[in-house]
Amino acid sequence: METVLIVVGLVVVFVVVVALVLRFGPGRAGGRSGPGLKRRFGPEYERTLTRHGGDTEAAERELAERVERHGGLRPVPLAPELREQYVAKWTGLQESFVDAPQQAVTEAERLLALLAQDRGFPAATAYDEQVAALSVHHAHHVDGYRVLHRSARADGTTAPNTEELRSAMVEARKLFEELVAEHPEESRPGATGPTGRGGHRPRALRPKGSGV
Repeated sequence: METVLIVVGLVVVFVVVVALVLRFGPGRAGGRSGPGLKRRFGPEYERTLTRHGGDTEAAERELAERVERHGGLRPVPLAPELREQYVAKWTGLQESFVDAPQQAVTEAERLLALLAQDRGFPAATAYDEQVAALSVHHAHHVDGYRVLHRSARADGTTAPNTEELRSAMVEARKLFEELVAEHPEESRPGATGPTGRGGHRPRALRPKGSGV
């Protein structure tokens, strides 16, 4: 009799586990549950929730799918000389912004896409997939890339003004610094990297006439 009860108990436990898997899916645990997704994605969680009109289930389903597709991606390290080239190019774009802001933003968007590609993210030509992958690994700064992309591709009727272009460059620079850094902590405020030749970080954009 005792053996029968044990068997029945195991069957009940098995049925409950199967029901939970069917209800929530195999990827809901370990950082893919609601609270886990919210911690992992931070502001990206709120942006996704807003885009889905407050539908938590739909937003979390989308974010969980992103983790499923791109969570296993391991960034490819940059060779030191390639890192220096990227830093030098970004610094040059910041300096050219004063005279040609729209062109600088357009070139910065291309540069950021290529940098992400070189770090092992999807191809620069696959913008949506690249952003999805970046949102999994750089959730706090990926929106700066979106803003830069929109600014770079705006048509004549929705063209951003100079201050909006400057803001786009500043926001995108945060993601640039994370991607170009050898280690993530290098991109934090007060850190020593990432650096170009001579150990200088990319300089922030300043209003015209105030110096660069």
